[in-house]
Amino acid sequence: MSPPILIIMILSLSMGTLITITSSHWLLAWMGLEINTFAIIPLMTQKYSPRTMEATIKYFIMQTTAATMLLFASISNAWLTGQWDIQQMTHPLPLTMISIALALKLGLAPMHAWFPEVLQGLTLPTGLILSTWQKLAPFSLMLQLPSNNAMLLTTFGLLSILMGGWGGLNQTQLRKILGYSSVAHLGWMILVMHYMPSLTFLAFMTYILLTFSMFLTFWYNQSTTINTLSISWTKTPILSAITPLVLLSLGGLPPFTGFLPKWMILSELTKQDLMLTATTAALSTLLSLYFYLRLSYAMTLTTSPNNLPATLPWRINFTQPTMALAITSMSSLFLLPLSPTALALFSS
Repeated sequence: MSPPILIIMILSLSMGTLITITSSHWLLAWMGLEINTFAIIPLMTQKYSPRTMEATIKYFIMQTTAATMLLFASISNAWLTGQWDIQQMTHPLPLTMISIALALKLGLAPMHAWFPEVLQGLTLPTGLILSTWQKLAPFSLMLQLPSNNAMLLTTFGLLSILMGGWGGLNQTQLRKILGYSSVAHLGWMILVMHYMPSLTFLAFMTYILLTFSMFLTFWYNQSTTINTLSISWTKTPILSAITPLVLLSLGGLPPFTGFLPKWMILSELTKQDLMLTATTAALSTLLSLYFYLRLSYAMTLTTSPNNLPATLPWRINFTQPTMALAITSMSSLFLLPLSPTALALFSS
């Protein structure tokens, strides 16, 4: 793709997201989502292959279905109540339909099956955009919805945590594992959305930081399967030492940054007397922790059959700048002491 076209696509992607985030009218929000969808499709098809085209078509069909459902629900709400405002979605039937449409766009369980399949067919940089930036627009719409459907969102959240952990257990492809990890993390955010929106935003920012670090790690390491991780210590030894710690942070273990959102979400759920919900979420996340530990084991505790002098010439010389990887990796490990500042910042 030529640089001018690439710049146009990235600007369109940013503009579509910003239109949706800043709009209060359902038609404008729908237009922003459509611009967003059409802008990323050329980025998804940069490297042509049958698998890439399959992933792109799947993504287009799912996003079109969700956008059509959202448009139909918003028109139905305008017909029933006379309101086009996003925060005036008062009728229960259109509200439920729009919640399902946004869950489909985000990849929440039980409408999550398309997301790991699409992610598997993309390059790692495009997959990073799909896992982070593309979540912003539907997430902002879900934050603005009234809290009449808290039970539905709690169900989506718990199912996402469970299915995100369960689906990643038997995977060997790193992109699918990151896809199921994304589903599980979104479930945590949805659980607390209507009780403390600022905490949801904090969890989303932490998720972006951790996911950015993992995608860049696998991209620089030129790894797409678990088998290639087992020889990564000979290619990038320092990166191989840091990555398992980032994976543990992604799993939510203290004293790393990923512990902060899970800790605060469980605390908020117990304050709302949702003990059973908090317990179920905490136990379900153990499934996700298992495949993070599996990746850590493959990367650091398995030894390549080659000896070190024979593999030294094959070490990777990075052609991309590594500053972003260094910043996100260190932030993924050492930001927990700043949690009072972060909470004060996001609560104000």
